[in-house]
Amino acid sequence: MESASQDINLNSPNKGLLADAMTDVPVDNAARGAAPEGLTLAEEEELRAELAKVEEEIGTLRQVLAAKERHCGELKRKLGLTPLDGLKQNLSKSWHDVQVSNAYVKTSEKLGEWNDKVTQSDLYLSASSTLEDWNEKLTQSEAYKKTQETLSQAGQKTSAALSNVGSVISRKLGDMRNSATFKSFEDRVGTIKSRVVGSRENSTDGLHSPSGAGDKPPHDNAPF
Repeated sequence: MESASQDINLNSPNKGLLADAMTDVPVDNAARGAAPEGLTLAEEEELRAELAKVEEEIGTLRQVLAAKERHCGELKRKLGLTPLDGLKQNLSKSWHDVQVSNAYVKTSEKLGEWNDKVTQSDLYLSASSTLEDWNEKLTQSEAYKKTQETLSQAGQKTSAALSNVGSVISRKLGDMRNSATFKSFEDRVGTIKSRVVGSRENSTDGLHSPSGAGDKPPHDNAPF
């Protein structure tokens, strides 16, 4: 008994040995105690056997489900499907289920009925007619017409002003190119360009002129 009480202690290093040793010990009906109220011992045994069978089936189903999930993951990997694709598919299916659900259909029908009632009500028709009258009166008013004419004239004047500015700039550029100062400047630039090109050609001809291998520079042998 002392060893048993020591194993029951939760702080003992041998706290799991007693439970493992007791699993193989047969338990008789007297050790289980009295049957629950309203049940005979036979009925209790039958229920316990059924419970054990159901728990065994649950364990088997869990193993089967785990195997199916692994197989499903392998198939998705071979097809190149990512978790994001699965999430999109689940969201699409969920939204479709919502749309075909009775609550969604009934809500849509109710909203349609309310819309029909609102648009056919006297208050709505009266408000729409009043807004149309106000719009017609506004567009036919003198102030609206004057404002529209003013905006149209302003747009035309702006376009004409921009066109005149473009014409003036083009004319000024033409006058400047035909002026004596611009022509004199253009002539000077052409002269400088001709001189630069001519000097380059002369230097190039000097570099490529042939000369004999035995030629010597002339010496002045004249007597003093």
